[in-house]
Amino acid sequence: MGKPIIYGMDRGPTVRAVLLTAHAIGLDYELHEIDPHKNETKTEEFLKKNPQHTIPTLEDDGKCIWDSHAISTYLVSKYAKDDSLYPKDLYKRAVVDQRLHFESSVLSPRMFAFGAARKSTDPQVLENARTSVLEAYDFLEKFLGGNEYLAGDSLTVADFSILATFSTMISFVPAEQEKFPGLCNWLNRLTQLPYYQKANGDGLQRFMEHIKKLASQ
Repeated sequence: MGKPIIYGMDRGPTVRAVLLTAHAIGLDYELHEIDPHKNETKTEEFLKKNPQHTIPTLEDDGKCIWDSHAISTYLVSKYAKDDSLYPKDLYKRAVVDQRLHFESSVLSPRMFAFGAARKSTDPQVLENARTSVLEAYDFLEKFLGGNEYLAGDSLTVADFSILATFSTMISFVPAEQEKFPGLCNWLNRLTQLPYYQKANGDGLQRFMEHIKKLASQ
């Protein structure tokens, strides 16, 4: 049986979320770079793996899974030494799942909406999008409460998923320490993880370089 293969580009937040999970559990994996913007996800070979032609996609033991949340929870369930990153306790797992759904249904869409609003000639459109992003930050601040992590006292895949997206968003809409102290402290805490730079920081830097390149064209 070969190593699990992760298809994607690490400048994307969803791919970085999976990489954070993989590093956290010490997974020996291969990253195959594949660029959707070059239609590399629409080849006949890749469509057999993932008919939705999305990244990240995981290939493990001849089987394929896509969607970063599904991949991360699968990897923890199969390869982690314990269930701390995705608890078996039903209530704790439900809280983690809620945070994951928040990332995909609220946080990430608002990030993309802000990106689209930056192209608008109407200043109010951009301001409305910015307000929407800040509201999402406020939700996260409330999720944390007095806890160190987003789903309680322990690090989970919910932190990885939201970290990858949030660390991207603050490049465009900063989160002020005075207004979001818990969220900023949470971010600082996670950037100290020994695998943070390789799993998220490097890809985030490549993402920002890509954005600057597009802006200059």
